[in-house]
Amino acid sequence: MTAEADVPVKSEPGTEAAAARRSRRRARTVLVHSTQAAVLVVVLGGWQLLVQGDQHAIVLYGLPSGIYERLRSWITEGTAIGSLGSQIWTTIEEALIGFAIGTVLGIVCGIALGRIRFLSDVFGPFIKVLNAIPRIVLGSVFVLAFGLGLESKILLVIVLVFFGVFFNAFQGTREVDRTFIANASILGASRWQVTRQVVLPSAFTWIIASLHVSFGFALIGAIVGEFLGGYAGLGVLIKNAQGTFDASGVWAAMVIMGIVALLAEWLITRLERRLLRWRPAQLSGPDL
Repeated sequence: MTAEADVPVKSEPGTEAAAARRSRRRARTVLVHSTQAAVLVVVLGGWQLLVQGDQHAIVLYGLPSGIYERLRSWITEGTAIGSLGSQIWTTIEEALIGFAIGTVLGIVCGIALGRIRFLSDVFGPFIKVLNAIPRIVLGSVFVLAFGLGLESKILLVIVLVFFGVFFNAFQGTREVDRTFIANASILGASRWQVTRQVVLPSAFTWIIASLHVSFGFALIGAIVGEFLGGYAGLGVLIKNAQGTFDASGVWAAMVIMGIVALLAEWLITRLERRLLRWRPAQLSGPDL
């Protein structure tokens, strides 16, 4: 062996620091997940212990074991109104279509009113009045006008999603640094180019932030619309379970809604990271 082979290789200080940071992140992730699992076990275990044995309480509150059995029977045997998959897809379809349309309308209207003062002055009061109306109440109007099909649910979802996205897009447009807009105009950019290349990217942080909340509203709109009047969907399952005093069925449908919402939140977070990669790393995440 050569003399060089016996000389130990020294690691770079930066490499050791990065390895230490990764190790701390892994340890923190394990701690967070372990704590979450412990909280879940305590809540579900306490629920099971406190309620079991009391038939009146079981009817009112259900049991975790009963929720599991209801989910298992829905998966293996189907529901009274069809397969569980078709009910989930019906609700997701209504939520996704309404979410997409409401988001596009909210972005376009928010940026338009944020950029054009005349439109803001004309339509601003109308939008404030419409926003003050309890939008869930419109679900009954939509069911009467458009029937029990997808249309009434999609319209309710659009209304619920639109205002959240609109106000964020409008405020994000108003918060754009005027120096950037002035510099782009001096360099010869047209009003459309300024909007597309300066205003929209700057307002995108506000818009993406609104999507996290808006998809929850989309699910709420779909469920409420089905509850008010529908042939299929998770809302109909909840309504039927309520009508038969089946608390486990109500909770089982809510568990499915929670899983769908978590998957949607994960996808929106991935989209946010991809679209907002230009943000400084220290501004993303809670650990400032």
